[in-house]
Amino acid sequence: MFLLDKPYVSDFLKRTIKENAIPVVDTIESRELGLLKGTNIISEETAKLEAENNPLIYTNSENTIGWISENLSFTDIPQKIELFKDKYKFRELISDLFPDFFYKKVDFNSLDEIDISSFPFPFIIKPSVGFFSMGVYKVNAGEEWSEVKEKIKNEVSKALKIYPDQVISYTSFIIEQCINGEEFAIDTYFDSQGDPVILNILQHAFSDDSDVSDRIYMSSKEIIKNNFEDVYSFLKKIGELAQVKNFPCHVELRKESDGTLIPIEINPMRFGGWCTTPDFTYSVYGINSYLYYYNQQKPDWDKVLEGKDNKVFSLIVLDNSTGVDGNNITSFNYEKLLSDFAKPLELRRIDYKEYPIFGFLFTESADDNLQELENILKSNLREYITAK
Repeated sequence: MFLLDKPYVSDFLKRTIKENAIPVVDTIESRELGLLKGTNIISEETAKLEAENNPLIYTNSENTIGWISENLSFTDIPQKIELFKDKYKFRELISDLFPDFFYKKVDFNSLDEIDISSFPFPFIIKPSVGFFSMGVYKVNAGEEWSEVKEKIKNEVSKALKIYPDQVISYTSFIIEQCINGEEFAIDTYFDSQGDPVILNILQHAFSDDSDVSDRIYMSSKEIIKNNFEDVYSFLKKIGELAQVKNFPCHVELRKESDGTLIPIEINPMRFGGWCTTPDFTYSVYGINSYLYYYNQQKPDWDKVLEGKDNKVFSLIVLDNSTGVDGNNITSFNYEKLLSDFAKPLELRRIDYKEYPIFGFLFTESADDNLQELENILKSNLREYITAK
């Protein structure tokens, strides 16, 4: 069964659910999402009964974690979610795999009292329970600490108005050593036997060493082929430690120069947020991640990647990096945006006055002509807006 909630349910997910009669739990929140007529809606009581016998659950949004905790406490699902969602507990889980990795839990109200003189530089500070790079900062040297603390405090007040505590909480933060190397995002699920099934591998591009944004994720035949076996082996170890089965997740990790994979975080019960990476995967590779999980299918990657040579497919997150509040923006020029790419595949517009995102763009580029990606990666998007 699927649990649906804000902030966003794509038309593709709505069609997938309806056309395949996937049960959707009838919550107050799901009724406000404009699901298609004829969708297979089941009551909350039926959902609880189903969870006892067949706990195959997918959520589009971590907003549903509260419902799961409240209604499915008789299962081990809330416990497994917390194990991954709480970044400190996750570090504790994998500590034996990475015994020299530095991490420390700190209270938000004690940020001004922390002595960072003995911490390894650079380090990353982020909410123990977080989402979408919100509240994530890199501290390269001690003199940056005061400025970072002020940014965190300012961001707290904004984020708490958008997301519930189960999605992002600023009660506590985790400080951890900066993980070097290439960053990747993976949509996967652990099947009924606990075996990981890889649905996509995307490389996260950054504009420079201080960039922690989510602007571009790229996928290609080369990215998937070169990393598949290492990622599978890594996920196998994580699955064995956590003892998870029938469990979808979105994994973020880095690959160090010696080939070691170190996880950044694992987001439970969903693939990429805002229906991004699963819908992107279908648009590019024809793999419907929702159905693959629901039907316990595995992609035949050799077949899927046929004809994908010399192509790079990108998921572009149009976060509001303009420095202008969405309420002070009168328009965003989506047509100009599309004209800046040789082959845009799909554009999804988001209400930027309600959320700090203009939308999401899927593109295809020739691997010898990636300047368009470099341009959007470094852009603050001001060239696309009209402000008051």
